[in-house]
Amino acid sequence: MASITKSYEPRDVEKKWYAAWQTAGCFAGRVNLAKQPYSIVIPPPNVTGVLTMGHVLNNTLQDILIRRARLEGKEAMWLPGTDHAGIATQTVVERELRKQKLHRRDLGREKFLEKVWSWREEKGGIILQQLQALGASCDWSRTQFTMDPHYSQAVLNVFVDLFAKGHIYRGKRMVNWCPVSLTALSDEEVIMKPAKGFLYQVRYELVDQPGRFIEVKTTRPETIPGDVAIAVHPDDPRYTDLIGKKVRRPLGPTAEIPIIADSAVDKEFGSGALKITPAHDKVDFEVGQRHKLPPIDVLNADGTLNELAGPELAGMDRFLGRKKAAELLKERGALVKEEPYENNVGYSERADVPIEPRLTWQWWLKYPRVEEAKAAVRDGHIKFHPERWSKVYLHWLENIQDWCISRQLWWGHRIPVWYRKGLDKEKLTEADLRDATKVHVSLAGPADPENWVQEDDVLDTWASSWLWPFATLGWPDAAKMQERGYEYFYPTSTLVTGPDIIFFWVARMIMAGLEYTGSAAPGSQLSTLNSQLDAAELRRRIPFRDVYFTGIIRDQQGRKMSKSLGNSPDPLDLIASYGADGLRFGIISIAPQGQDIRFQEDRIESGKNFCNKLWNACRFRQMSGEMADNSSLAAVLARLEPAKFDADDHAIVDRLLATTRAVDQAFANFEFSNAVQTLYGFFWNDFCDWYVEVSKAKLQNADTKANCLAIQDLVLRQTLLLLHPFTPFITEELWHLLGYGADSAFLMRDARIENASELAMALGERGLRLDLAAAAEVGRLKEVTSQLRAFKADNGEAAKKDSEFVVEASDAQWAVLDANLAKLKRMLGAGSVTRGKMSPNAPACVTPYGSWNLIRKIGAGDAAAEKARLTKEVETLAKHIAGTEARLANEAFVSKAPPAVLEGARKQLADLKAKKAEVERLLAALG
Repeated sequence: MASITKSYEPRDVEKKWYAAWQTAGCFAGRVNLAKQPYSIVIPPPNVTGVLTMGHVLNNTLQDILIRRARLEGKEAMWLPGTDHAGIATQTVVERELRKQKLHRRDLGREKFLEKVWSWREEKGGIILQQLQALGASCDWSRTQFTMDPHYSQAVLNVFVDLFAKGHIYRGKRMVNWCPVSLTALSDEEVIMKPAKGFLYQVRYELVDQPGRFIEVKTTRPETIPGDVAIAVHPDDPRYTDLIGKKVRRPLGPTAEIPIIADSAVDKEFGSGALKITPAHDKVDFEVGQRHKLPPIDVLNADGTLNELAGPELAGMDRFLGRKKAAELLKERGALVKEEPYENNVGYSERADVPIEPRLTWQWWLKYPRVEEAKAAVRDGHIKFHPERWSKVYLHWLENIQDWCISRQLWWGHRIPVWYRKGLDKEKLTEADLRDATKVHVSLAGPADPENWVQEDDVLDTWASSWLWPFATLGWPDAAKMQERGYEYFYPTSTLVTGPDIIFFWVARMIMAGLEYTGSAAPGSQLSTLNSQLDAAELRRRIPFRDVYFTGIIRDQQGRKMSKSLGNSPDPLDLIASYGADGLRFGIISIAPQGQDIRFQEDRIESGKNFCNKLWNACRFRQMSGEMADNSSLAAVLARLEPAKFDADDHAIVDRLLATTRAVDQAFANFEFSNAVQTLYGFFWNDFCDWYVEVSKAKLQNADTKANCLAIQDLVLRQTLLLLHPFTPFITEELWHLLGYGADSAFLMRDARIENASELAMALGERGLRLDLAAAAEVGRLKEVTSQLRAFKADNGEAAKKDSEFVVEASDAQWAVLDANLAKLKRMLGAGSVTRGKMSPNAPACVTPYGSWNLIRKIGAGDAAAEKARLTKEVETLAKHIAGTEARLANEAFVSKAPPAVLEGARKQLADLKAKKAEVERLLAALG
């Protein structure tokens, strides 16, 4: 057995063990009917992606769950992969082409796609390699890509099936449009940003009352040529007499447009009148639909103004056109005023330009299984953590709208629709789409391809990733499903994702799973839409049983971390500085369930410090005595001598059981930061700061040494097991250095963790009956020791070994101290600890620490300094009280925080107020 080196070197340990795990096949998930399955599918990062702090949090959580499942004896499988990320990847490759002064259309579709595949083979998937540096224990042999041949077949299979069921149609509707990428965008691909511009007040003259005007406000005067009406609220008395009359459009081709009444108009905004431009605004489009007003599209696909905008504006860029429109309105006396205005504008995530609401022909999907998707969450078949997200999910499903599934790109799953040559697809009706002589929809394509033209559009990326939980397991190919363990691993166990894609991905995966999986045989699963699912069948079809929603990582100013802001550290730099385990431990420690995270690098450093503490404690154990048989829990327990247990021995085992119980509960409740904080407190405070210190005297006694070492081995063994999911590298290394496993065995694959009940039973079978009264006495002793140490530190005496204390305490409190004075002085570095009581005129001060009053003799010259110290403490306590009160008054915090966190905050506030009152009393006593 090798010796534990003086210092821990994470880089060497991480490299060694990750390679060893991979070589031994430790990450592989195999069908094993003797074990309970536990499976996770990774939220596939974009093939263009690199590791971010969001990825660190999300994938650390997944790895924690998968490693814990292995320790619990489950057959764990974590399936990795990447998303083809249509627009993101196409944008990257087009950017490379522009450097060569080329456009994709210069190459043509086929040659361009060859370029994209070449880029993907060379640079795509880097993020999966980076995840390995984090310690991700994915089954890399199962790595999937959403453009893999089998996966692509599954995606197109679903399109053809849903088309046949009447759930896919083609329609001209309003979409988010990127004038640079020339494609429709999902809401998720649109980033809202504050933008500064102008609000223009424009007047429209009534046709039958020259000289009388109605005024509107707009940020987009260049779209006035597309106006088809002026809308007012039907209950607005200012305009009752104008409803039904007409006004002259002040810009563009001459036209008379009606004044209409619609309840969508906000009477309180501006003049209470709204210009209706159905081709360029979603609300206006809906108003136009209600009033049967034909839209007038004055913009080209690239954002330039077309001939319908009039000769003065045609051909101009939309932003230059805006300025020109304002000038023309001013010249014509139609511009009443313009004023600076700031509002939020949607930007294309990839092209970083304002998007346009645009009417275009697109393919749309009516969602399947909406009611069953509601039931899946509402009835508890799928549980959300935190639970509050279920309300958001259900609200969205109650108001669900059809999904635009087409994109005007080349990279992606090309829609399997062919049009008969010579047909104008812009004029095809819904009936034409169902006419096989005009439109062909299939996987294989038409038998006479020379007479057909395939649809140019590809599917939205989400229209492939919504199949991820089951298509990655071979669906719908029966042979592949058997090979990949579909029946064993589906439904998957847990999904870890962000709440920002609860609609775009989570809800859609649930609907896809309900429609396409279940007890039906492969092949027949494509015709189940109209059948109702009972509860048992619904449970078989859901894609996952638990969904854990992470928070968003923000900087100390509350801004979301991003490259553009330059406020996000490189995770690989953090791994280099603090080790992968330090990063994992630190990030989880500041990530309470479902709450946004204020990133603090010092917390990552504390993760590294904790790893060093663990290393040094294990090294101390190895140096303290011979390493006996640690090969199993039974072997360690066999060395315990219950008859020789003293109060500290009972206390540390009691705390070990309590910690194990708390961590078990934290995993059951998906409260990972609680687990980390519990482990930190136990190991640092209970074990290292107390038990290891009191053990030093026992290790010098031949009669108590062996039992003391056995207890340390028990604690370290269980601690490594509890810590392994959070800090896998250092725990694997120490597991072997302390002899807890055979040379050919691995903690991560072969070890089994006992829960609190199992560990307590094993201790009982060894004959240990914990003395809880003795353990409680140690707890009280630790409390006063902690308070006295804090007192020393507050008074600049932390390093002194001869401090003198006088304790004002009750008889019961003093009895505990008096029985342990020698230990107490040793643990404190105190010259003396005596009991006393302060008289009103004594030259002393009393400092409150919990229920103890600590009296320190002071001379007359020290009174002023003591008064100043207490005054400063009152000020500090007042700040903490104000901060806690503000937190509890924050509705956002109160509504989202778990009950335990709220209760803790309220208790903290009460404790702070009590302490402040006591310090103020002492301050008053000093005069």
